[in-house]
Amino acid sequence: MLGAGLIKIRGDQCWQDLTCMDFHYETQPVPNPAAYFLHRSPWWVHRFETLSNHFLELVVPFFIFLGRRMCVLHGALQILFQVVLIISGNLSFLNWLTIVPSVACFDDATLGFLFPSGPGSLKDQVLKIQKEKAQGARPPLRYGCMVRQMVNLALGILVAWLSIPVVLNLLSPKQVMNSSFNPLRIVNTYGAFGSITRERTEVILQGTASRNASAPDAVWEDYEFKCKPGDLRRRPCLISPYHHRLDWLMWFAAFQTYEQHEWVIHLAGKLLANDAEALSLLALNPFADRAPPRWVRGEHYKYKFSRPGGPHAAAGKWWIRKRLGPYFPPLSLQDLKSYFRSREWPFPELE
Repeated sequence: MLGAGLIKIRGDQCWQDLTCMDFHYETQPVPNPAAYFLHRSPWWVHRFETLSNHFLELVVPFFIFLGRRMCVLHGALQILFQVVLIISGNLSFLNWLTIVPSVACFDDATLGFLFPSGPGSLKDQVLKIQKEKAQGARPPLRYGCMVRQMVNLALGILVAWLSIPVVLNLLSPKQVMNSSFNPLRIVNTYGAFGSITRERTEVILQGTASRNASAPDAVWEDYEFKCKPGDLRRRPCLISPYHHRLDWLMWFAAFQTYEQHEWVIHLAGKLLANDAEALSLLALNPFADRAPPRWVRGEHYKYKFSRPGGPHAAAGKWWIRKRLGPYFPPLSLQDLKSYFRSREWPFPELE
């Protein structure tokens, strides 16, 4: 949490201006239905959200060291924070995993109400053990227990040693996020959304059966992904904690060019061959049960949420889009032979 908070205040200016949440819901990797409505919250709600984010990521982590009650409060606030993030976006399993260490903030006294009480119950047995320990009575130390303690101690020393570069990275003004400093990858740095995009762009893959890709009457049909925005009338998906990795990568690809994301051309080649494995990652293949497309192209669009209650929403559109231009030009399978060969990629065979 602390790493995520520090990367924000050292990153995009909007985190300091408290304006990042004006854009986040619309431009996050894979929005969900709740994000559609949260995006239209009043400006002061977005300011409060940003301030709350700073408080939860930069201040609350220190509650762990301020005694039992503050530690319990830390766990409750962090779990609530992660639940809000789960509700407001499709961030895969990330938030669910973040909840797990927060559970350790709740001691037996806090969680006791969850267990039945009475003579012989689990709660009664634990209370007896705690009472015996308080009176100084300790069970004899067994060999297995000693081995476990030694292993725990060794692991603790290892984690502490590996954490040194991570802590130094947190303190550095040139903080690096989502990196590892050793081959074991036991202790790593983390930080999300250090920068917030102001506009959402999408790469829309299209195919045509026309012999001439440049012909005015060529009919281009869209491929639909399982979750990322495409069809303007399709409701944003709800998939957390599942993760559609291809949809997520397409979000990154839209920021840059296909030269920086050559795998997009590899995917286009697979689509030109009607490759079954590649198509299984998509929601809609417009060329299902027919010959594969002769040409595939990528179009670059700017997407915006429609306004709830507005004319576009009344027409059933969740999104509004505007064409920015081509992302990559029309390509045929023949065009890609040398491209695949130069990169030593297996050339897709027609299916």
